[in-house]
Amino acid sequence: MDGIVLKAYAKINLGLDVLRRRENGYHDLRMIMQTVRIYDEINIQRTANPGEIVLTSNVPGLPCDERNLICKAARKMMEEYSLPDGLLIALNKQIPMAAGMAGGSTDAAAIFNGLNRLFELKEGKENLCKLGVQIGADVPYCIMGGTYLAEGIGEILTPLPKAPDTNLVVIKPDFDVSTKYVYENLHANELKNHPDIDGQIRALKEGDIRALADRMGNVLQNVTIEKYPEIQSIKEDLIKLGSFGSMMSGSGPSVFGMFEKKESAVSAAEGMKEKYPSAAVFVTDFVSDIEE
Repeated sequence: MDGIVLKAYAKINLGLDVLRRRENGYHDLRMIMQTVRIYDEINIQRTANPGEIVLTSNVPGLPCDERNLICKAARKMMEEYSLPDGLLIALNKQIPMAAGMAGGSTDAAAIFNGLNRLFELKEGKENLCKLGVQIGADVPYCIMGGTYLAEGIGEILTPLPKAPDTNLVVIKPDFDVSTKYVYENLHANELKNHPDIDGQIRALKEGDIRALADRMGNVLQNVTIEKYPEIQSIKEDLIKLGSFGSMMSGSGPSVFGMFEKKESAVSAAEGMKEKYPSAAVFVTDFVSDIEE
């Protein structure tokens, strides 16, 4: 096999809790992660120049050197498995950047999965995840994909029942949020209200999407919304347009809303585009198998 084309799927958080801040500055998290059908396309071709990694992108100004998680993941695989060839990687980016949707992490995960297949390494995903966490905390989850409970800094993964089918509208406003800023301004040890992650797990086991939505919560919202109140407005607008559950994903600023019917989601998305013309708006759904 000389080349491979991959889909690198975005994620949203159905629940995000921060338990405590560690002495090293990292935070202990408890999250429910879900893959959604918004994806970057990555084309990987083998070249005759061992050790060479050439990355191109459709996004002007996006770093295409070792600062990019794609290059870091490719280098890690080259060193770990002594890959004999160089790589030409073309990224067609559709996931908004700095959006709270793991766009960089899922690109790196696709490289781990893709090179495993391209070079027929037959490596188990558990070992790929051990490499992935060295690149970023969300990378192991993105390697697996689907519905997972993520704990620790996000690298301790427990599979959960497949989330019930639903229709989603995802909005990424035209500003970026610094994850570092959000965590630095979160006073984790003073949090009094925590999302009902256990209740969400029960809802998943019962296949009850309404109960899952009713228990959604993200402790990072207060920090992000205080700085960017438009996020709260987007959440409220989605509810007005018929969403039965709306929340910010990750550290933001992306917001999603759940809808029973595809027609309702499409209509809501059109309304959101009119009110927020500079935002990126998607109508999408859950993905249970990233190899589909």
